[in-house]
Amino acid sequence: MTVPSRLSRKHAGAYYTGDAVVEALVSWAVRGEHERMLDPSCGDGRFLAAHRNSVGIEQDDEAAGQAIVRAPWALVHEGDFFQWAEATAERFDCAAGNPPFIRYQTFKGDVRARAIGLCRKHGAEFNGLSSSWAPFLVATASLLKPGGRMAFVVPAEIGHAPYAAPLLDYLVANFAQVQVVAVREKLFPDLSEDCWLLYTEGFGGSTDHIRFTVQDRFAWSARPPVKAERVPIAEFQGVWNRRLRPFLLPSAIRDLYRVAATHSDSRRFSEIAQVGIGYVSGDNDFFHLRPSHAEHWGIPPALLHPSVRNSRVLPARQITPKTVESWRKADAPALLLRLQRGTKVPAAVRRYLDSEAGQVARTAYKCRKREPWYAVPDVNVPDFVLTYMSGRSVSLVRNSAGVTCTNTVHGVRIRDKALAAKLLPSWGSPFIQLSCELEGHALGGGMLKIEPREAGRVLFPAPALTPELDATTIAEGVTTMQRWRHYGG
Repeated sequence: MTVPSRLSRKHAGAYYTGDAVVEALVSWAVRGEHERMLDPSCGDGRFLAAHRNSVGIEQDDEAAGQAIVRAPWALVHEGDFFQWAEATAERFDCAAGNPPFIRYQTFKGDVRARAIGLCRKHGAEFNGLSSSWAPFLVATASLLKPGGRMAFVVPAEIGHAPYAAPLLDYLVANFAQVQVVAVREKLFPDLSEDCWLLYTEGFGGSTDHIRFTVQDRFAWSARPPVKAERVPIAEFQGVWNRRLRPFLLPSAIRDLYRVAATHSDSRRFSEIAQVGIGYVSGDNDFFHLRPSHAEHWGIPPALLHPSVRNSRVLPARQITPKTVESWRKADAPALLLRLQRGTKVPAAVRRYLDSEAGQVARTAYKCRKREPWYAVPDVNVPDFVLTYMSGRSVSLVRNSAGVTCTNTVHGVRIRDKALAAKLLPSWGSPFIQLSCELEGHALGGGMLKIEPREAGRVLFPAPALTPELDATTIAEGVTTMQRWRHYGG
């Protein structure tokens, strides 16, 4: 799977699939020599080489040339897949491959518009945050004959990303069987992104459930694993908020969580507090000064606000005035230059703004887009600071020193003080840790990432359920989820 060679392989989403995975997917997808197989992003032709009656699409001319050499019997079209899919009248018995994983920031312009428009025609509604692989699969499915099959490598984001939900909705509405195989051991050791496998069969049919298989490592087989859990679509869409990640857990632990999630006295974090990203300065090194730096320039203390630049400086439970003083003594770059629109700028500050570093800072994208460039917007003082990316667990730290924070952490503003006083002391419990694991998602490198929307879904179980929520069992669930995001190796 590639895009033009002028892009780096990571930027292009181009990572080629190992032979064992290719052979396993093609062996299942193809039921006879006569069947016509499609690879919508054929790269160097690895999938095409596994079946002699194949068609591949590839927009990188160098990779297309490699595909022709590797599979000279195949028909290889060079160009944009979505444009080709919209124009072709050919239909296929099956499809297999590894679609390009290009995030929404670079999957844009005419290609994105064409992809989303084509998918809309077939009943799949993707938004502007969709990565490329999901529309690729919908467009590929639309080219199948009745009864057709697909076998693809897919990013593990199929288990949690909001943009994966329209894809799964489309698949269960258009295939008689849909199976997702979660593989913990990396299929691409050099890639931070985990990858799973997707099998669909019986195009033109529909199903009321997803078959979900959990494997510690990939094992070659000419068919999808027989062992699979049945995930009812109603439960997937309702209880689990269109996420497959919870099904990585043993059913006993998942059942405990489901009971808590459906109990009328349980609460989500969004009922207690509002979670949002911190401010974006545009140039953190310029706008955050060390005390010695501020003294050198003569910046008035009234224009300097202590700030959390990243989670590494956070104490375990509470930011106090002593915490801030420790930052000052360490001469840490933790003082935000806070200038508001319309405020008269002192001469000392003007000299700093006009310094060489200031001349560079004002050209940064965020600074160029605001007026005046030096007034950092959305600077707030939260009640708590929540870690955005975490190792062992997500930290919730009380802000007793009135500091502000950048967008490397989240700011938490309490909505209901009485409810917060009652529930927030349980934040470090195994159940809350498990909820963070289920509602957040793996980022790569062992990190757990939790977006504001995901943080809002963190679950506080009903007090009446406490005797049923065995801490040891729940802790085992936390360990399982940490293993799946490769925390600790």
